[in-house]
Amino acid sequence: MSDQQQLITQLENLLRGGSAHAGFKEAIEGLPHNLRGVKPDRLPYSIWQLVEHIRIAQWDMLAFCRDANHVSPKWPDEYWPKEPAPPGEEAWDKSIRQINDELEEFIRLLHEADLYKPLSHGSGQSVLLEALQLADHNAYHTAEIIVIRRLLGAWKPA
Repeated sequence: MSDQQQLITQLENLLRGGSAHAGFKEAIEGLPHNLRGVKPDRLPYSIWQLVEHIRIAQWDMLAFCRDANHVSPKWPDEYWPKEPAPPGEEAWDKSIRQINDELEEFIRLLHEADLYKPLSHGSGQSVLLEALQLADHNAYHTAEIIVIRRLLGAWKPA
């Protein structure tokens, strides 16, 4: 396996999560519907708001890599939903599906792109840098989802 392919394989593992800690899919698996919009005492967000934030930020990073004309949402207002709970089961399912689908699209991009070449429309960003940022961002917020589940008594024991 070439050095490039080894790097892509490691990036795929990092993006999918679950090596050193629980991944996103595990973090939301079995979450009771009635806890999706709960904000534990003194926390500013719910699991729904974190899921939507992950979706929006991941979409933005993927779109930025693929489209020189992409305009990112306004920070921070357009990266966080205002409502703590999803408007319904369909919205929750759609958000989860988009996160999973676009993560796989980003992984396909790793195989197509020159990982090191700065994006022509950026300020020095490359697909490699965006992949590392995406992995870091998703892992950070996945950990927050797990902490909220622990606070709500809805996380499996270690």
